[in-house]
Amino acid sequence: MIRFNRSHQILAVGISMLAGFVDAIGFVETAGFFVSFMTGNSTRLAVGAAQGHQTALIAGGIIALFVTGVITGSLLAARARSARTVAVLSLVVILLAAATRLRLDGAGWPAVACLALAMGLVNSALEGRDGAVVGVTYMTGTLVQMGHKIANALRGGEDRQWLPHLALWAGLVAGAIIGARLVLWSAPAGYGVATALAAVLMLRAFVIMRTDA
Repeated sequence: MIRFNRSHQILAVGISMLAGFVDAIGFVETAGFFVSFMTGNSTRLAVGAAQGHQTALIAGGIIALFVTGVITGSLLAARARSARTVAVLSLVVILLAAATRLRLDGAGWPAVACLALAMGLVNSALEGRDGAVVGVTYMTGTLVQMGHKIANALRGGEDRQWLPHLALWAGLVAGAIIGARLVLWSAPAGYGVATALAAVLMLRAFVIMRTDA
């Protein structure tokens, strides 16, 4: 986060909010599985395997879809180069739109599959100035970085660069709250709003790309 300028930091928070929003939809729709938080699914896979329960297969399938999304996003980003964010978010919009259509048709698990692919993809959307990719769905690392920065400040340093990490985490939590409330009220509405949010972020990325050119 700290490697980005302000416009890219705001975009990153927006993408993190999208990730939280979609993850909440997936969690509610599957009664306890995640589409962007793979640590949680890995634990569910392990516990399910230990118990000989089919939850292990479900968690493993979602993880495989997520990793497939990451691979696809990475390959697409490499081809798109400077347009990577726009290209990746465009595909995310398409997948979320497909998920919405499938959910309207009553195909719940295929819709969730599209959500997991989209969340894997979105982790390739942002690249820092040093070439590092920002994992917008991985909040454990974000909180660890924030903790280190706060510790530096408490030791008397002038390091206030923990605030962008806090903003990224807060964006995901806020998105998850809104997504959960919306999907509990109307699942199709939740999917539709997620698609619209992704489209807005894609357009914002396009404006930033044109400005930076």
